[in-house]
Amino acid sequence: MLKGKVVVVTGGGGLLGRCFVQGIADNGGIAIAADIDLKGVQCLADEYNRAGYSGRIDAVYLDITSKISISNLITDIQNKYGLIDAIVNNAYPRNKNYGCKLEDVSYEDFCENVNSHLGGYYLVTQQFCMMFKEQGNGNVINMSSIYGIMAPRFEIYDGTEMTMPVEYAAIKSAIVQLTLYFAKYFKNNGIKVNCISPGGILANQPIKFQEAYNKHCSSKGMLEPDDIFGVLLFLLSDNSKYITGQNIIVDDGFSL
Repeated sequence: MLKGKVVVVTGGGGLLGRCFVQGIADNGGIAIAADIDLKGVQCLADEYNRAGYSGRIDAVYLDITSKISISNLITDIQNKYGLIDAIVNNAYPRNKNYGCKLEDVSYEDFCENVNSHLGGYYLVTQQFCMMFKEQGNGNVINMSSIYGIMAPRFEIYDGTEMTMPVEYAAIKSAIVQLTLYFAKYFKNNGIKVNCISPGGILANQPIKFQEAYNKHCSSKGMLEPDDIFGVLLFLLSDNSKYITGQNIIVDDGFSL
Protein backbone atom coordinates (compact mmCIF):
# COMPACT_ATOMS: atom_id res chain seq x y z
CA MET A 1 0.00 0.00 0.00
CA LEU A 2 2.95 2.36 0.47
CA LYS A 3 5.19 1.24 -2.38
CA GLY A 4 7.94 3.79 -2.90
CA LYS A 5 6.53 6.35 -0.46
CA VAL A 6 9.09 8.17 1.68
CA VAL A 7 7.69 8.65 5.18
CA VAL A 8 9.40 10.43 8.08
CA VAL A 9 8.44 9.25 11.58
CA THR A 10 9.51 11.54 14.41
CA GLY A 11 10.21 9.68 17.63
CA GLY A 12 11.05 6.73 15.41
CA GLY A 13 12.85 4.91 18.20
CA GLY A 14 9.94 4.92 20.65
CA LEU A 15 7.27 2.34 21.44
CA LEU A 16 4.89 3.44 18.69
CA GLY A 17 7.64 4.75 16.45
CA ARG A 18 9.38 1.39 16.13
CA CYS A 19 6.11 -0.25 15.12
CA PHE A 20 5.31 2.50 12.62
CA VAL A 21 8.76 2.34 11.03
CA GLN A 22 8.64 -1.42 10.59
CA GLY A 23 5.05 -1.32 9.32
CA ILE A 24 5.87 1.32 6.72
CA ALA A 25 8.78 -0.79 5.44
CA ASP A 26 6.62 -3.94 5.48
CA ASN A 27 4.16 -2.19 3.19
CA GLY A 28 6.74 -1.16 0.60
CA GLY A 29 7.55 2.32 1.88
CA ILE A 30 10.85 3.89 2.85
CA ALA A 31 10.71 4.69 6.56
CA ILE A 32 12.86 7.50 7.92
CA ALA A 33 13.24 6.96 11.68
CA ALA A 34 13.92 10.48 12.99
CA ASP A 35 14.86 10.81 16.62
CA ILE A 36 16.92 12.96 18.98
CA ASP A 37 18.58 9.70 20.06
CA LEU A 38 20.47 9.06 16.83
CA LYS A 39 22.44 6.15 18.24
CA GLY A 40 19.23 4.41 19.26
CA VAL A 41 17.49 4.75 15.90
CA GLN A 42 20.69 3.84 14.05
CA CYS A 43 20.82 0.58 16.00
CA LEU A 44 17.14 0.05 15.18
CA ALA A 45 17.72 0.65 11.47
CA ASP A 46 20.76 -1.64 11.43
CA GLU A 47 18.77 -4.36 13.18
CA TYR A 48 15.90 -4.19 10.70
CA ASN A 49 18.14 -3.91 7.65
CA ARG A 50 20.06 -7.01 8.71
CA ALA A 51 16.69 -8.77 8.96
CA GLY A 52 15.90 -8.11 5.31
CA TYR A 53 14.69 -4.51 5.21
CA SER A 54 17.81 -3.26 3.44
CA GLY A 55 17.27 0.16 1.90
CA ARG A 56 13.80 0.61 3.37
CA ILE A 57 14.67 1.96 6.83
CA ASP A 58 16.89 4.98 7.36
CA ALA A 59 17.94 6.60 10.65
CA VAL A 60 18.40 10.35 11.03
CA TYR A 61 18.89 12.84 13.84
CA LEU A 62 16.06 15.24 14.60
CA ASP A 63 15.38 17.75 17.35
CA ILE A 64 11.75 18.77 16.77
CA THR A 65 12.27 22.01 18.72
CA SER A 66 15.02 23.21 16.36
CA LYS A 67 14.13 24.84 13.05
CA ILE A 68 17.70 24.25 11.83
CA SER A 69 17.49 20.54 12.68
CA ILE A 70 14.18 20.18 10.83
CA SER A 71 15.47 22.13 7.82
CA ASN A 72 18.62 20.01 7.64
CA LEU A 73 16.56 16.81 7.81
CA ILE A 74 14.27 17.94 4.99
CA THR A 75 17.21 18.94 2.79
CA ASP A 76 19.11 15.70 3.44
CA ILE A 77 16.11 13.50 2.66
CA GLN A 78 15.24 15.44 -0.48
CA ASN A 79 18.84 15.13 -1.69
CA LYS A 80 18.82 11.38 -1.04
CA TYR A 81 15.31 10.39 -2.16
CA GLY A 82 14.13 13.28 -4.32
CA LEU A 83 10.93 13.94 -2.39
CA ILE A 84 9.11 13.32 0.89
CA ASP A 85 5.59 11.93 0.84
CA ALA A 86 4.59 12.20 4.48
CA ILE A 87 5.56 13.21 7.99
CA VAL A 88 4.24 11.43 11.10
CA ASN A 89 4.44 13.64 14.20
CA ASN A 90 5.01 10.97 16.84
CA ALA A 91 7.80 12.31 19.10
CA TYR A 92 7.06 12.55 22.83
CA PRO A 93 9.53 15.00 24.42
CA ARG A 94 9.22 15.69 28.16
CA ASN A 95 11.44 16.90 30.96
CA LYS A 96 12.62 15.02 34.07
CA ASN A 97 9.72 16.31 36.20
CA TYR A 98 7.00 15.24 33.78
CA GLY A 99 4.29 13.03 35.23
CA CYS A 100 3.69 14.82 38.55
CA LYS A 101 0.26 15.32 40.06
CA LEU A 102 -1.40 18.66 39.35
CA GLU A 103 -0.52 20.11 42.76
CA ASP A 104 3.18 19.46 42.15
CA VAL A 105 3.45 20.79 38.59
CA SER A 106 5.35 24.07 38.52
CA TYR A 107 4.61 26.80 36.00
CA GLU A 108 8.12 26.37 34.58
CA ASP A 109 7.71 22.62 34.09
CA PHE A 110 4.26 23.07 32.56
CA CYS A 111 5.56 25.59 30.04
CA GLU A 112 8.67 23.56 29.22
CA ASN A 113 6.70 20.42 28.46
CA VAL A 114 4.06 22.24 26.42
CA ASN A 115 6.73 24.14 24.50
CA SER A 116 8.77 21.07 23.60
CA HIS A 117 5.88 18.74 22.71
CA LEU A 118 3.19 21.00 21.27
CA GLY A 119 5.70 23.58 20.08
CA GLY A 120 7.74 20.85 18.40
CA TYR A 121 4.70 19.48 16.59
CA TYR A 122 3.87 23.00 15.41
CA LEU A 123 7.39 23.65 14.15
CA VAL A 124 7.67 20.31 12.33
CA THR A 125 4.24 20.74 10.73
CA GLN A 126 4.99 24.34 9.74
CA GLN A 127 8.31 23.50 8.09
CA PHE A 128 7.06 20.36 6.33
CA CYS A 129 3.89 22.04 5.06
CA MET A 130 5.91 24.87 3.56
CA MET A 131 8.06 22.28 1.80
CA PHE A 132 4.99 20.24 0.75
CA LYS A 133 3.44 23.41 -0.73
CA GLU A 134 6.48 23.89 -2.96
CA GLN A 135 6.49 20.18 -3.78
CA GLY A 136 2.80 20.30 -4.73
CA ASN A 137 1.63 17.57 -2.37
CA GLY A 138 2.20 16.13 1.08
CA ASN A 139 0.70 14.30 4.00
CA VAL A 140 0.89 15.16 7.72
CA ILE A 141 -0.32 12.80 10.45
CA ASN A 142 -0.29 14.01 14.05
CA MET A 143 -0.46 11.72 17.05
CA SER A 144 -2.88 13.02 19.67
CA SER A 145 -4.72 10.97 22.33
CA ILE A 146 -8.16 10.18 23.69
CA TYR A 147 -7.24 12.62 26.46
CA GLY A 148 -7.18 15.28 23.79
CA ILE A 149 -10.95 14.82 23.31
CA MET A 150 -12.31 13.77 26.72
CA ALA A 151 -11.95 14.54 30.42
CA PRO A 152 -9.48 12.34 32.31
CA ARG A 153 -10.81 9.30 34.15
CA PHE A 154 -8.83 10.04 37.31
CA GLU A 155 -10.40 7.12 39.16
CA ILE A 156 -8.53 4.51 37.11
CA TYR A 157 -5.25 5.75 38.62
CA ASP A 158 -6.38 5.15 42.23
CA GLY A 159 -4.03 2.90 44.16
CA THR A 160 -1.11 3.47 41.76
CA GLU A 161 1.69 6.00 41.51
CA MET A 162 0.43 6.98 38.07
CA THR A 163 -1.56 10.07 37.12
CA MET A 164 -2.79 11.78 33.95
CA PRO A 165 -0.43 14.77 33.57
CA VAL A 166 -2.14 18.12 33.09
CA GLU A 167 0.44 19.03 30.43
CA TYR A 168 -0.58 15.96 28.44
CA ALA A 169 -4.23 17.04 28.36
CA ALA A 170 -3.30 20.55 27.25
CA ILE A 171 -0.87 19.31 24.59
CA LYS A 172 -2.99 16.59 23.05
CA SER A 173 -6.18 18.65 22.85
CA ALA A 174 -4.22 21.44 21.19
CA ILE A 175 -2.76 19.00 18.66
CA VAL A 176 -6.28 18.18 17.47
CA GLN A 177 -6.99 21.88 16.88
CA LEU A 178 -3.56 22.37 15.31
CA THR A 179 -4.47 19.61 12.85
CA LEU A 180 -7.66 21.42 11.87
CA TYR A 181 -5.84 24.74 11.53
CA PHE A 182 -3.15 23.38 9.19
CA ALA A 183 -5.65 21.31 7.19
CA LYS A 184 -7.72 24.43 6.52
CA TYR A 185 -4.73 26.74 5.96
CA PHE A 186 -3.21 24.46 3.30
CA LYS A 187 -6.55 23.19 1.97
CA ASN A 188 -5.90 24.09 -1.67
CA ASN A 189 -2.24 23.09 -1.83
CA GLY A 190 -2.43 19.32 -2.22
CA ILE A 191 -1.65 18.79 1.46
CA LYS A 192 -3.58 16.45 3.78
CA VAL A 193 -3.37 16.95 7.54
CA ASN A 194 -5.00 14.39 9.84
CA CYS A 195 -4.77 13.17 13.39
CA ILE A 196 -4.91 9.85 15.26
CA SER A 197 -6.06 9.71 18.88
CA PRO A 198 -5.12 6.36 20.42
CA GLY A 199 -6.36 4.95 23.69
CA GLY A 200 -3.95 3.63 26.29
CA ILE A 201 -0.99 1.66 24.93
CA LEU A 202 0.19 -1.33 26.95
CA ALA A 203 3.63 -0.59 28.39
CA ASN A 204 4.09 -2.52 31.64
CA GLN A 205 1.59 -0.44 33.60
CA PRO A 206 0.52 -1.79 37.02
CA ILE A 207 -2.07 -4.59 36.84
CA LYS A 208 -4.43 -2.58 39.05
CA PHE A 209 -4.40 0.25 36.52
CA GLN A 210 -4.84 -2.10 33.56
CA GLU A 211 -7.86 -3.74 35.16
CA ALA A 212 -9.48 -0.40 35.97
CA TYR A 213 -8.78 0.90 32.46
CA ASN A 214 -10.06 -2.20 30.70
CA LYS A 215 -13.45 -2.02 32.45
CA HIS A 216 -14.26 1.00 30.27
CA CYS A 217 -13.43 -0.77 26.99
CA SER A 218 -15.40 -2.88 24.58
CA SER A 219 -13.32 -6.05 24.19
CA LYS A 220 -9.52 -5.88 24.27
CA GLY A 221 -8.85 -3.00 26.65
CA MET A 222 -5.40 -1.46 26.53
CA LEU A 223 -4.00 -1.56 23.03
CA GLU A 224 -0.69 -2.52 21.47
CA PRO A 225 1.21 -0.50 18.86
CA ASP A 226 0.06 -2.82 16.05
CA ASP A 227 -3.55 -1.91 16.88
CA ILE A 228 -2.81 1.70 15.92
CA PHE A 229 -0.78 1.02 12.80
CA GLY A 230 -3.74 0.00 10.64
CA VAL A 231 -5.20 3.50 10.82
CA LEU A 232 -1.79 5.06 10.15
CA LEU A 233 -1.36 2.80 7.12
CA PHE A 234 -4.76 3.89 5.80
CA LEU A 235 -3.96 7.60 6.24
CA LEU A 236 -0.57 7.18 4.57
CA SER A 237 -1.98 5.26 1.64
CA ASP A 238 -3.79 6.49 -1.46
CA ASN A 239 -6.99 4.97 -0.04
CA SER A 240 -7.38 8.12 2.07
CA LYS A 241 -6.50 10.64 -0.63
CA TYR A 242 -9.65 12.71 -0.01
CA ILE A 243 -9.52 12.69 3.79
CA THR A 244 -8.14 15.76 5.56
CA GLY A 245 -8.78 17.65 8.79
CA GLN A 246 -9.97 14.53 10.59
CA ASN A 247 -9.21 13.06 14.02
CA ILE A 248 -9.58 9.29 14.10
CA ILE A 249 -10.06 7.75 17.56
CA VAL A 250 -8.73 4.23 18.17
CA ASP A 251 -9.55 3.26 21.77
CA ASP A 252 -11.69 0.11 21.89
CA GLY A 253 -14.58 2.23 23.16
CA PHE A 254 -12.77 3.71 26.18
CA SER A 255 -14.01 7.23 25.46
CA LEU A 256 -17.68 6.20 25.16
